[in-house]
Amino acid sequence: MPDPIDAIVFYVVFVFSVTVHEAAHAAAALLGGDPTAYEGGQVSLDPIPHMRREPFGMVLLPLASVFMSGWPWGYASAPFDPAWAERHPRRAAWMALAGPAANLAIVLLVAAGIKVGLSMGAFDVPAYIGFDQITASTGDPNGLAAGLGFVMSVAFSMNLLLFALNMLPIFPLDGGTALTLLVPESLLDGWYALIRHPLVAIGGLILVFTQFGSIFRPLLFGAIGLLYPGVTYG
Repeated sequence: MPDPIDAIVFYVVFVFSVTVHEAAHAAAALLGGDPTAYEGGQVSLDPIPHMRREPFGMVLLPLASVFMSGWPWGYASAPFDPAWAERHPRRAAWMALAGPAANLAIVLLVAAGIKVGLSMGAFDVPAYIGFDQITASTGDPNGLAAGLGFVMSVAFSMNLLLFALNMLPIFPLDGGTALTLLVPESLLDGWYALIRHPLVAIGGLILVFTQFGSIFRPLLFGAIGLLYPGVTYG
């Protein structure tokens, strides 16, 4: 049974991270000429409109999973006009990129915060790396700095995971749509037919869920290498 406080932290970080992700999609769509998500209240960092749209994916499923396994499984979505996306495939691609880009921005902000903590002597390089231990406190293990370090560690890892997962070039993940930016317009119809074929989509998702760990681990340790230059972990 996961520690209840840890479970709550994981859930809150999940809700915040997914809300930022979906709000970025919605804002990019609005800038691109599709107000659908804006009219639904999704251009907002308030999680309530996003929860109202996906109560199972943002509330019931992640709460149940985090208290059973320690990890919040869930999902969310921002609505868009399919006709708009068909008329403006490049704009739709930028909309798709906006969500993972927002998660990457959170990773960078958290990394900057960790660097500040290191310079102030509140944080130190951890003896080992874990999803919830990207940095370590130099003070009381039950103190404010330790708690802040735990929250920042979870936020760093979870947003890096959301970025990496959603950038995979598989439909319906964001990376599948974002690749449209690299496909010549004359080939777009064929590209959409390929990535949206049920067998391709299902096969891709199965590959993700079976192999994503082997993809994410080197990415995480690569990011740690940038955060702590010269420090290596096994």
